[in-house]
Amino acid sequence: MPTQILTPNLMSRTTTGGATDESQRKAAIVVGFAYLFALAPAIFAEFYVRAQLVVSDNTPQTARNIVAHERLFRLGIASNLTVFALDVVLITALYIVLEPVHRRLALLAAGWGLVETSTLVVVTLSDFDVLRILSNASYLHVFEADRLQALARLSVGAHAATYNVGLVLAGLRSTLFCYLWFKSRLVPKALAAWGILASFLMGASAFLFIIFPELANVVPVEIYGGPIFLFELIMGFWLLFAGLRPSPAAAPQLERR
Repeated sequence: MPTQILTPNLMSRTTTGGATDESQRKAAIVVGFAYLFALAPAIFAEFYVRAQLVVSDNTPQTARNIVAHERLFRLGIASNLTVFALDVVLITALYIVLEPVHRRLALLAAGWGLVETSTLVVVTLSDFDVLRILSNASYLHVFEADRLQALARLSVGAHAATYNVGLVLAGLRSTLFCYLWFKSRLVPKALAAWGILASFLMGASAFLFIIFPELANVVPVEIYGGPIFLFELIMGFWLLFAGLRPSPAAAPQLERR
């Protein structure tokens, strides 16, 4: 009788353990896809669209560019929304993969990531404000053209400021997740270590830009954005084609507190 009771329980634990491993492998594939698929729309929205339309220290020309190329501006908004949606998928999948390493740290990283994504959605709202201000709607005719252009430029500036806040949170999220990758031994330690350094550099740079905005004109984006771009690119391909390494039996996991 005891054997009949204990055997199903033992089978249940074994099945559950296997299901957990399989869910981690599937989630890792999702992480790889999310890393790679988010890169193109992010680069398009933040570097191509803004470089084409926003002219530094020339408010009237920026307004004219946005009005003349409204569809391109809207494509930038749509691309950012795509990135933010993929970020939620990425954060959820990362939590599934790394939760067995340390539940509380994975939860903290996921929390930072979700606040980051929510903050970046505000960027989209400020972009819609730009379109409304420059829409030439009848209720705006009480304002002079130069005043409307200045208001639109303020909203464009709010985009950059809000994005810096999001990058600080992104740096925290990515640094902690990469630390869990490092401790898990599921990917090469060198790759995880590179992710820790790249993530910290991105978040720290964005934080310094908030305090010392003049630094943003001195430090090129390649310095603080290039390393994290390279990490996400390599990590995405690694998870898709190499997958997770078997967790060494002798390697103790972090305590799941």
